Order: sequence, then C-alpha cells, then structure tokens
Amino acid sequence: MDEIKLIIELPPVTKKNSMQMIRNSKTQKPMLVPSKQYRRYERDSGWFLKLAISSPVNIRALYYMATRRKVDITNLESALLDVLVKHGVITDDSCRIVVSTDGSRVLYDKDNPRTEIYITESKEVTAL
Repeated sequence: MDEIKLIIELPPVTKKNSMQMIRNSKTQKPMLVPSKQYRRYERDSGWFLKLAISSPVNIRALYYMATRRKVDITNLESALLDVLVKHGVITDDSCRIVVSTDGSRVLYDKDNPRTEIYITESKEVTAL
C-alpha cells in the first residue's frame, strides 16, 4: 500500500473536551455525552472519508487549528480514530490495526483549519 492521504476540511474537534451533561430520560441519572459540536464533526467528517482498511497501519495526522490555544494531541487522536472507525476507514482502533500514530502534529492555520491524515502500511507486528 502506498501512502494514502485524506483531508477532513473541518476544524479539528476533540471528543473528551467537548462533553455535555444530560439526564437519562428513563433513570433521571446524569450522564456525559459528546457535545453537539463533536457529534456534528463526527457526522460531517464522513463526507471526506471514503476508504476501508483492515491491515496494520501507521496513522500520521496533521491537525491545523484555527487558533493558537493549547490542545491535547492525544484527545485529537482519540477523536480522529473514533471518526475513522465510525466511517469504516479502519475496522477498529486497536493496536492490531493502528500500530502507531508516529509523526502527528498540531499546527496553526487560521484561514484553513483541517486534519490531514496520512496512512501507511505498517511492517511491525504487535505482540498481542
């Protein structure tokens, strides 16, 4: 497999920092769910993701943010992997499929926030 490049032309959104508290309608107990902003990002990302991979890969992502505010790259990676699984790009985000996320970076582009995703086949074998 050659390197595959995908671009999500939406401002990157983290899942963890975009949670909202709601009440379960049946039990009335409070629960955390992803925010409307994240759910919209997850849904709209599907327009940019038309691919299916089931072999071990490295996923390198360049997150171009619209502001210079600090953001946790692991939260961005977690959200991205969840989006890739939801839209069938990868079968799951376990270590058997996503061997590494080497080379991922958070960058700044006020005029064109986006996520550039580079997927390459991994020669590494996981011990699990």
